[in-house]
Amino acid sequence: MGFAPIFYFSSMDLHALIEPTLAGMGYELVALERAGRGLLRLYIDQPGGIALDDCVKVSNQLTRLFMVENVDYDRLEVSSPGLDRPLVKEADFVRFTGERANIRLHAPLEGRKRFTGILKGLADGMLQLEMDGALVAIPLAEVESARLAPQLEGHTRRMR
Repeated sequence: MGFAPIFYFSSMDLHALIEPTLAGMGYELVALERAGRGLLRLYIDQPGGIALDDCVKVSNQLTRLFMVENVDYDRLEVSSPGLDRPLVKEADFVRFTGERANIRLHAPLEGRKRFTGILKGLADGMLQLEMDGALVAIPLAEVESARLAPQLEGHTRRMR
């Protein structure tokens, strides 16, 4: 009589497990979070946008993967990041250059913690943000959170 090992993956291990699987399916892992009551929530994206069928396909694939890898969770939720997509990776700030974004900092910069403007890229660890015609340089290390800020007057964000 033997014992089968049970592995409980931390969030970091889950990223390492999930990202290659999604990449192989043509998707990007935008964010991963564990919520109460065993909920594992993933936000996925791809250049053409995310439809319900994409979420179902990813959910089915990850359910099988998690069974094989003994990932401990009770419920899996897969969805689109939405129009106000979080900007998490350095590549996100480059990919969405030209788009409007809301930036929140850990500590005030020039007396403020919240900035809204047009992303102008990333250079030497500094996020370039155009606000009211002026370019503001924000240290990426100081960014607490960043999200796209869609304009609701009929404007739709273009996917890249």
